[in-house]
Amino acid sequence: MQTASNKVINGWAMYDWANSVYNLVITTTFFPAYYAAVTSLANFPDGIVFLGRHFVNTELKDYVLAVGFLLIALLSPILSSIADYKGNKKNFMRFFCYLGAASCSLLFFFDKSNIILGLMCFMFAGIGFYGSQVFYNSYLPEIAAEEDRDRISARGYSMGYIGSVLMQLVGFGLVIGMSDKTMALKITFLLVGIWWVGFAQLTFKALPITPKSERKTKKHVLVNGFHELKIVWEQVVHMPILKRFLAAFFFYSMGVQTVMLVAIDFGIKELKLPDQQLIITAVIIQIVAIVGAIGMSKLSARFGNINVLILTVLLWIGVCIAGYFITTETHFYIIASLVGLVMGGIQSLSRSTYSKLMPETKDTASFFSFYDVTEKLAIVIGLFTFGFIEGISSIRNSILSLVIFFILGFALLLLTAIKEKALQQKIN
Repeated sequence: MQTASNKVINGWAMYDWANSVYNLVITTTFFPAYYAAVTSLANFPDGIVFLGRHFVNTELKDYVLAVGFLLIALLSPILSSIADYKGNKKNFMRFFCYLGAASCSLLFFFDKSNIILGLMCFMFAGIGFYGSQVFYNSYLPEIAAEEDRDRISARGYSMGYIGSVLMQLVGFGLVIGMSDKTMALKITFLLVGIWWVGFAQLTFKALPITPKSERKTKKHVLVNGFHELKIVWEQVVHMPILKRFLAAFFFYSMGVQTVMLVAIDFGIKELKLPDQQLIITAVIIQIVAIVGAIGMSKLSARFGNINVLILTVLLWIGVCIAGYFITTETHFYIIASLVGLVMGGIQSLSRSTYSKLMPETKDTASFFSFYDVTEKLAIVIGLFTFGFIEGISSIRNSILSLVIFFILGFALLLLTAIKEKALQQKIN
């Protein structure tokens, strides 16, 4: 196949620009800082009461987010099946985009009198973000030739980092410029939703609609998605390299995604970093992540995707071990920079590696549904583990526990590289 026109490629990448503001503003900086202030011990000295139990504030947030990921893992096969059946991936992508954007904007009404409302909006914003991603990712093998996928995947992530930093600076300007800091944060949440919906229109205008001749005609679409996953799995088990890669991806995603979702909570609770320093840290992470995504794309062209992923997971192990010991702002900035460097690279490279290893197929939504379900189940386990360990001990121990997931991912990537080399030798 040939890579699509620049108009289509740029339109596809623009969705990263549109929705990445959720990742930075809502999950990484402004919302965690606002949530920590609203749910502080001063307001809730005995913890937050939910379902008859008292929770540590960040522990409860981790559980709520994990439930959201679990719902996405259960829903995405059904949605992918419906999308394939009707040929309307774009419409489902649009629905989840609007759900996530509206949930972000509704955080404008979140305060200490309605903690559950805030948490529910936070959860549905995540469902909207990750629900749309399964359809967004599935477009990659449809619009990009195999040799271009690393580059185009990296372009998407780079656009996302640039767009999210710009929105971050807008929010930072509001916080600095307004005397009412709480209102400034609330307005930022509102603007995130507007940004997300507004720029997504460029994507929806550019992306193609699946031709009627390629749409599926199967019945029972509500259960067919799980049947499709079974079909994908039956293919995967006979593809030794892809099978090992997905197993590695499952384990290292438990660590990667969890660190990304809780890093700022660590800075707030353990180092008592003020909001301005947290915002600066987040901007540093995003800027370095652009370099990481592009740099690892170039490294993969020279050394191979799996080898670069092995190096990246090793760096993640170092991040977690170092995170357990950090005690100063300077240490935090250094670790944050390293997180940024490996964050963009591992996400971009994982997506493009999967798109290369999967077989030639028109059922891209089903294959990427499998990929996304794998990732979301990994995040559920990672977040529940992190929250549980924090609840019974400390957030530092939670960070250290993630090393186990990365070690398992590293070992499986080594097995993937060994199998890949053996198959190449056999072919030659």
